[in-house]
Amino acid sequence: MLYDHVLDKRMLRRSFEQAAASYDQSAVLQREICDRMLSRLEYIKYVPGKIIDAGSGTGYGTRKLIERYPAAEIVPMDIALTMHDHARTVIAEQLPAWRRWLPFGRHQPEGYICADMEQLPLREASVGMIWSNLAIQWCNDLKQTFTEAYRVLENGGLLMFSTFGPDTLKELRQVFKSVDPFNHVNRFTDMHDVGDMLVGSGFSLPVMDMEYITLTYEDVRSVMRDLKAIGAHNVTHGRRRGLMGKAAWQQVIDQYETLRQDGRLPATYEVVYGHAWKPESRTVQLKPETRRRLGLEP
Repeated sequence: MLYDHVLDKRMLRRSFEQAAASYDQSAVLQREICDRMLSRLEYIKYVPGKIIDAGSGTGYGTRKLIERYPAAEIVPMDIALTMHDHARTVIAEQLPAWRRWLPFGRHQPEGYICADMEQLPLREASVGMIWSNLAIQWCNDLKQTFTEAYRVLENGGLLMFSTFGPDTLKELRQVFKSVDPFNHVNRFTDMHDVGDMLVGSGFSLPVMDMEYITLTYEDVRSVMRDLKAIGAHNVTHGRRRGLMGKAAWQQVIDQYETLRQDGRLPATYEVVYGHAWKPESRTVQLKPETRRRLGLEP
């Protein structure tokens, strides 16, 4: 892994902590992708007993999972504590008054975990499903992330996620590249490599697909303002340290303007969806002669 592209996790946490209050106003794409993930559950006939919402943010996906799996134990997990604080408030406000007095369980999350997906603070084989909407792109070691998910899932458990592919924010990457040699956009993993890592981590029956979603904006500042509002700063070690000068920033604006279509500036997202299963354990009964040949019995 190139050091310039390694994420600074402390800066990442701080970025999302600061974005908690403004996140919901700008997270239109995140909610849309979450809804599209939820629609895919219609084709998966599986009812988990315990679900981890990994990268739960302000709780939109958590609330949807509570509605879909009312009998399940739902546990939101996020690296930013203030995201949990915001989620608690929103979930409580949306519950009917009589439900707010019920113990955790069917109608509320079963507690909150503040943790990094790369090191899950959970027991082995303790979770039925790990749900993660647009969070694994913030992991430095995706193979380690999948290995951890495999460890905590029950046999027969499901990992379901969305993430961004390499073409995400390609317009922004293109215009910044013409200005200086620094990283201005985080690097994203190709869908096929993600699938290979799933298999390498022990998962079976991986299903991967992708689509492009393009948002449009009036100007470049609106693009950057949206990214800041959802905490999606460039937090790689190869980022530019210090502010960009007026001349360089004007060059960015001029370059982006050449991409204007139908009066709007495009911002493309390559959205990758995936799910895979932790295999059921299998007990193989060996014939007596095979056991003797293997030295398992006299």
